[in-house]
Amino acid sequence: MSFLFTYRTMRSGLRCMLLLILLKPSCDDVLQEAVQVLLKHSADVNARDKNWQTPLHIAAANKAVRCAEALVPLLSNVNVSDRAGRTALHHAAFSGHLEMVRLLLSRGANINAFDKRDRRAIHWAAYMGHIEVVKLLASHGAEVACKDKKSYTPLHAAASSGMISVVKYLLDLGVDINEPNAYGNTPLHVACYNGQDVVVNELIECGANVNQVNEKGFAPLHFTAASRHGALCLELLVCNGADVNIKSKDGKTPLHMTAIHGRFSRSQAIIENGAEIDCEDKNGNTPLHIAARYGHELLINTLITNRADTAKRGVHGMFPLHLAALSGFSDCCRKLLSSGFDIDTPDDFGRTCLHAAAAGGNLELFNNGSRCLFALVGSGASVNDLDERGCTPLHYAAASDTDGKCLEYLLRNDANPGIRDNQGYNAVHYASAYGHRLCLELLMETSGTDILNDSDVRAPVSPLHLSAYHGHHHAMEVLVQSLLDLDVRNSHGRTPLDLAAFKGHVECVDVLINQGASILVKDFTLKRTPIHAAGMDLDLVAHKSYWVLYLLHPLFTGIVCVDIQDGNGQTPLMLSVLSGHTDCVYSLLNKGANVEAKDKWGRTALHRGAVTGHEECVEALLQHSATFLVRDCKGRTPVHLSAACGHIGVLGGLLHAAQSVETLPVLTDNQGYTPLHWGHETSALLVLEKITDRNLINATNAALQTPLHVAARNGLTVVVQELLAKGASVLAVDENGYTPALACAPNKDVADCLALILATMMPVPPCAPAPTLPFSAINHYTTSPSKSVTFDSLPVLRGEHSSYCSFNNISHQDNYKDEELNDSDSETY
Repeated sequence: MSFLFTYRTMRSGLRCMLLLILLKPSCDDVLQEAVQVLLKHSADVNARDKNWQTPLHIAAANKAVRCAEALVPLLSNVNVSDRAGRTALHHAAFSGHLEMVRLLLSRGANINAFDKRDRRAIHWAAYMGHIEVVKLLASHGAEVACKDKKSYTPLHAAASSGMISVVKYLLDLGVDINEPNAYGNTPLHVACYNGQDVVVNELIECGANVNQVNEKGFAPLHFTAASRHGALCLELLVCNGADVNIKSKDGKTPLHMTAIHGRFSRSQAIIENGAEIDCEDKNGNTPLHIAARYGHELLINTLITNRADTAKRGVHGMFPLHLAALSGFSDCCRKLLSSGFDIDTPDDFGRTCLHAAAAGGNLELFNNGSRCLFALVGSGASVNDLDERGCTPLHYAAASDTDGKCLEYLLRNDANPGIRDNQGYNAVHYASAYGHRLCLELLMETSGTDILNDSDVRAPVSPLHLSAYHGHHHAMEVLVQSLLDLDVRNSHGRTPLDLAAFKGHVECVDVLINQGASILVKDFTLKRTPIHAAGMDLDLVAHKSYWVLYLLHPLFTGIVCVDIQDGNGQTPLMLSVLSGHTDCVYSLLNKGANVEAKDKWGRTALHRGAVTGHEECVEALLQHSATFLVRDCKGRTPVHLSAACGHIGVLGGLLHAAQSVETLPVLTDNQGYTPLHWGHETSALLVLEKITDRNLINATNAALQTPLHVAARNGLTVVVQELLAKGASVLAVDENGYTPALACAPNKDVADCLALILATMMPVPPCAPAPTLPFSAINHYTTSPSKSVTFDSLPVLRGEHSSYCSFNNISHQDNYKDEELNDSDSETY
């Protein structure tokens, strides 16, 4: 042993100790001797494994009593918890080691210590059925009615695992037999759910309330009806007065629960004991509706045998046959059909059972090839009935049938593909909107191109628009083969190529271009082309926009095409910069896009980059010689706008470009504002770093305000400090006669008061008269309303954004981004 410790680290010694403790209890003497040797060589008794368990935890769990006796005297605390919050006492109680529990209690273990779930040692002993440990803990003062975080008591724990001896002992101690947990479940609920019939019998004999409900209104009988092992429990409850028609808060009876979970034998027992067959839940569904919904054929047979009403309406006025058809349970459908139900009876929305079967799409297929839809059509269901929306079963099949088998069967049974719904859409529209290529092929083969060419007469959009907008290029491939005009427009003048480019559906764009769709068709509203659409969408992934433009490039016929303008004079380059699609910007520039092109407000692509702060786009424009001195209709340059918006990176790039200009003109807008006037704190500091001319520092706007006036008025301390260091005049007065110091005042009255105080504080010769303010500075009743003392606020740069109109399902369509540049009267972005 000494040889071992000569060549092993103390950590290895501890590992050996833990392994030794895990040996058989019959070797306890050997264990104790080995532990003594390890302790003699200073093994760490407080060491932890990955679960934070100490040697004492391991000893307690494995009944190594003598090892624990050796360890306890060396520990400062026997209540150390592991990662789950369990002490050595928890482990000993869980494992049922009575002697270990007794030892720990004698050495000061906290009998009511709880783990991270607030479970105490008595919870674990009760759950595992260690009756002697439970008795020992109770005799030492353990709380027999304690609760964990979910309010489970030891009685709940013992009832759930069927530990009848512990249950009896706890009941003898007088614990509350109907104590609910956090969910309102009593020990009887828990025992019924777990199928513990012996415990259920004991609880009932001791007076448990068989009709007590939890917070959702479920009684123990509900749990028994749903449980996998509750047959005997159900019999015990019914025989002891349980109400078989008791309803939960959502209106479900125990019979509903058997229908949900398919408990056939229990449903029979409940019915035999007086259950109401056609009782309704909160949605109006009977047990027959529920059984049909979940496909429990045996239960359906039992309910029908007991005269359940097959024509009773449930949720949305649907019948049990609707639910069976919708869920695709063909055997259930045939069972319900055999009861003589009128197959074409509609629900509250005019939908027949055939509508439901067609909408299910994922129909169940058995070995004999029977399906719900086949069964319904074979039983005489009308294939062309309309619901409230004007849809036939064929519309539903076109929208949901991915493999086309359902739609094909309907077509072979005289379904009319030309019928339109209330909005003017036929089956071709629905198949196009949902991208079902096989359905489209069947419709084209069956009805030819007549339906397709006639589909735009009354519908808001064409099938090609729908497939383009939703990105269904496979469906598009079918449609374009039968269409002569690919540039068909919707009510806003947008073509399918426009929508596909707008949404970034590269494959759809490829299909349309290869078939000859035009890239120069403008919409009716904003006069934009698919090229504009490809570069503008803010929500689009940038690489998708690039690939759309890449596909459009071979069709560019020259500068006129690449610089084509919309109704506001915006080019694709402007919109790409506005959206921050750098790849698109480079692509357009490489095709010769004009960086100096202006919109109707005189703004270039660089103006847009300055406002949005897309540094990479601005860099690309500057690389292609975009001028930063160009002024818009308000006289503002990109430098003004980047300073006003606080885009430091863009402003830095523009100022760096300004260094290459030999003679830089004074950058003032139409109101006399310089970029320094417009600048936020950080952007103003950046501008100040680049200028030293005192004339620029003291430049005034139309109201004679210097940058120092503006900075002081807005409380920009650092900017004020830098302006003063650069030589800004503190005596400059604006049109109201106020210096920068007086500009800090929140209103004219405060400014006047401050002026009087400052004048009084100024040192004057003894013979000099008291200083006075000019009449115009303190007169509140000036004859010139325009000479107000209040400080002029800066004009608003940015208006509020308008949102997109959504392309709602298949009847509406998106508009382009109605960004700030579109308002003809706007002076903002």
